[in-house]
Amino acid sequence: MSYPFLSKINEPSQLKQFNLEELRLLKEELRAFIIDVVSTKEGHLGASLGVVELTLALHYVFHTPNDLLVWDVGHQAYGHKILTGRRDVFFTNRQKNGISGFPKRSESKFDAFGVGHSSTSISAALGMAIASQLKGDVNRQHIAVIGDASIAAGMAFEGLNHAGVTKANLIVILNDNAIGIDPSVGALKNYLTKAKVGHKPKQDNIIEALNFTYKGPVDGHDLPSLIAALEELKSKKGPQFLHVITKKGKGLQKAEENQVKYHAPGKFDKNTGELLPKNNQDLPPKFQDVFGLTLVELAQNNEKIVGITPAMPTGSSLKYMMQAFPDRAFDVGIAEQHAVTFAAGLATQGKRVFCSIYSTFLQRAIDQVIHDVALQNLPVIFCIDRAGLVGNDGATHHGVFDVALLKSIPNIIIANPSNAIDLRNLLYTASLGLNNPIAIRYPRGRGEIKDWQQAFEKIEIGKAVELKHGNRLAILNFGHLLPQVESAVNSHQQKEEIGLYDMRFAKPLDFETLNQIFSTYQYLITVEDAAVEGGFGQSVQALAQAKGFTGKIEKLGIPDYFIDHGSTEELHEEVGISSTQITQKIDFLLDK
Repeated sequence: MSYPFLSKINEPSQLKQFNLEELRLLKEELRAFIIDVVSTKEGHLGASLGVVELTLALHYVFHTPNDLLVWDVGHQAYGHKILTGRRDVFFTNRQKNGISGFPKRSESKFDAFGVGHSSTSISAALGMAIASQLKGDVNRQHIAVIGDASIAAGMAFEGLNHAGVTKANLIVILNDNAIGIDPSVGALKNYLTKAKVGHKPKQDNIIEALNFTYKGPVDGHDLPSLIAALEELKSKKGPQFLHVITKKGKGLQKAEENQVKYHAPGKFDKNTGELLPKNNQDLPPKFQDVFGLTLVELAQNNEKIVGITPAMPTGSSLKYMMQAFPDRAFDVGIAEQHAVTFAAGLATQGKRVFCSIYSTFLQRAIDQVIHDVALQNLPVIFCIDRAGLVGNDGATHHGVFDVALLKSIPNIIIANPSNAIDLRNLLYTASLGLNNPIAIRYPRGRGEIKDWQQAFEKIEIGKAVELKHGNRLAILNFGHLLPQVESAVNSHQQKEEIGLYDMRFAKPLDFETLNQIFSTYQYLITVEDAAVEGGFGQSVQALAQAKGFTGKIEKLGIPDYFIDHGSTEELHEEVGISSTQITQKIDFLLDK
């Protein structure tokens, strides 16, 4: 397909040469270009389709990059990237050594702020606006584009609350489409719904109460109306708020009809929107489904069980419990801090609370884990999804810091099952009742065991498993990389000399098994899909030194730098935790 108008745009200033009719044709090309590329290269689709008109209007009205434009999360920033000099490399989006799927300051001067987690845009844009004010730059504009799901988060309200008592040139644009990844929830969602259907609450307008000038709602797919609204706000000073109504997936019928699936649909037919078939038949389940289905099974026999997720019912598979037990399963929205303390409150009343949070999002609630859970030793069960490298979403979404962040916290147990059966049994063990909080981490994607729904077995907390005995080199596996480790061991010419242990727990460590290992082996390799700094391997090394172990210890895991995007396999190879890299490390030690 040719793109006669889009091909002329290498930077946003060129948009100002177009008339409204040409902009209308350009928006169709931009939408088609996004569909064309994402249909074959994969990525986040629906959010970017929904803001095509808004993206064009913003770059048409404002003078980016001098005017600073901050996108919240960044799922919706594909059009922005294409219009800001990255059209010809957009096909590399989320590929190794290609452009990032999210705005990234080091990638373009038009990316004013790096975003991967939600609800940061208002605070960041306000900081920029105050900086401009301090420098005497009174004409510079600062725009934050935030979704209705993201604005419900506490941090967004903190930013609004502060901005309302300043005179900063800040324009907050609410992209209201009633959905984040899953449908939006909460009282604010209901309030916004009333506004968009014509109820204009003046006396109880929450935005005006915060000292913003409110305008809207405006049809986010009416380009002339958007341009007019932005021109009006541009001429004013102080905090402004524009409420824009959009449809996620706009322009692709299938994406409009199934907004959850088409958030990031994989490959699809660009003409019909039909998803291309995946060979998922007779495959092992995703770890998230092992969690979700096991939780339903446990909840059927234990009325004390409650499930919580912050805005990820589909991604975490808590949706299964929400369907089976709607009164005992809660999507609390983009509110990780609230999720953790809400779980703590439930736990004080004897509930067995399973709080499912992606590893990268749990980072936002570490204070609550410390003060509200661990300090009070409440037995909340943290189910940490997407633990480890997650692939093409890159540095903002890799779940590699949870072990290091949690390990120093007293009272907490940290477990990392190596397969679906162990995950299932750890969930069962936790459901029986523990005296401490526990974090059970598991990766994105599928395991290798198909027959996973076996009879429950209780797992001894803090106990490792010897899988193979050796005499020179021991590999201590922590987590789901066990198949790679087993492949490296079983194919090695000196495999009889190699011992293999599935450690299962980073805290408490299995001191008895480790003491036996220290007295038996000359070399140790620890393997984890988590940060080496502060990780499982460092705990083993510290204990080994305390016990007088004089052999060599190699710690394999995520090195001390942020890992960019690429396939999981590519990234495992890069950081040295693939089967090939583990084999090379074995060779290095045994050859010594």
